[in-house]
Amino acid sequence: MQKNKSPLADRMRPETLEDFLGQDEILGQDKMLNQAIKEDKLCSMIFWGPPGSGKTTLANIIAKQTKSDFVQFSAVSSGVAELRRTIAGAEKRREFNKKTILFIDEIHRWNKTQQDGLLPYVEKGIITLIGATTENPSFEVRSALLSRCRVFILKQLSEECLIEILNKTIKNKEKGLGNLNLKIKEDVLKKIAQMSNGDARIALNVLEYVTFPLIKSLSRACRGRVGGIFPEITFEIIKEAFQKSYLLYDKDGDEHYNIISALHKSMRGFDANAALYWLARMLEAGEDPLYVARRLVRFASEDIGLANSRALEQTVAAYNACHFIGMPECNVILAQAVVYLTKCKKSNELYIAYEKAKKDVEQYGNLPVPLHIRNAPTKLMKDLDYGKNYKYSPDFNYKEKQEYLPEKLKGRKYLNNDK
Repeated sequence: MQKNKSPLADRMRPETLEDFLGQDEILGQDKMLNQAIKEDKLCSMIFWGPPGSGKTTLANIIAKQTKSDFVQFSAVSSGVAELRRTIAGAEKRREFNKKTILFIDEIHRWNKTQQDGLLPYVEKGIITLIGATTENPSFEVRSALLSRCRVFILKQLSEECLIEILNKTIKNKEKGLGNLNLKIKEDVLKKIAQMSNGDARIALNVLEYVTFPLIKSLSRACRGRVGGIFPEITFEIIKEAFQKSYLLYDKDGDEHYNIISALHKSMRGFDANAALYWLARMLEAGEDPLYVARRLVRFASEDIGLANSRALEQTVAAYNACHFIGMPECNVILAQAVVYLTKCKKSNELYIAYEKAKKDVEQYGNLPVPLHIRNAPTKLMKDLDYGKNYKYSPDFNYKEKQEYLPEKLKGRKYLNNDK
């Protein structure tokens, strides 16, 4: 049996580029990053990708391949004081031509001061920074720091890649599940891959979850013997494992869209209890709270709109609050926003009005702006009658009579109650 107490996903981390599966777009034989690693000509970089796509594993491989000292930070728990100690150590190692790679997980959670603290050391090459983030770095990483880094985008692992990882784990007697005759059909492995949303960590955790009680039972029965026969791992067992450990929730599949639809329709239908339930289903299954917050911002304008203009303020505030503190603390913030939106008076007037305007844009194309409401900053433009006869609204107590739409759309009404 496997004596290593660390999680299966940690034990099965590949240690070389050859064993690293997926991400061929950035690690293919002819790709820049592959060549830079092999030739030890690295710059600082940001890995942007979803959970379980290999960001941390790839950083470890790079450190080993380039024989660099590897220092790992978590942006949630590490701060400026720890950075100073790391820089001091890097400067000493540099005197002996030893490189230091500083890996910062969730770098988007570091504030302005912390990120700025990295700048001089990245610029001087005292450290090679590898940051990992699940958020768009152009929004979450300081521009000054981002300009000194190369961004590499990691994608969700394919089903084929996850199946290969699972098969390798089952066959690995040293790091995997030990000397066990595990019965698991290919279609069941495929189902694990499908339900793991491209996340290798989830796939391996589920495999470990379903085999651990069997390993324990077999250990007692065999008393040290190997090669025992496991009961077959069926889809029903896998489904139960997902429900117990991650809940049955496919972030890119039907269940994802079914549940966000259920939340949306429950809020639209004034059912706060149902809305809270569907919110909890998403968050407890590991959904990104910022995704939920973005959907609430959209709902505030699409389904409430002018019936309560404060709804948009509430949802934007909720998004910012979720960004500040993350899960699990932000669950109650989203709950507050969901209940508020559910109880608001509803109106889809803005949504319908915009769709009408969009239809006219698609039908008529680029209609010319009427001359009298064009800007005229130059003499030539004035000579061409730009701005001619424009009525400045305040001079007419905002009761002037003039047309603002193109000639072909003159008099068009998109809003039902517009005068």
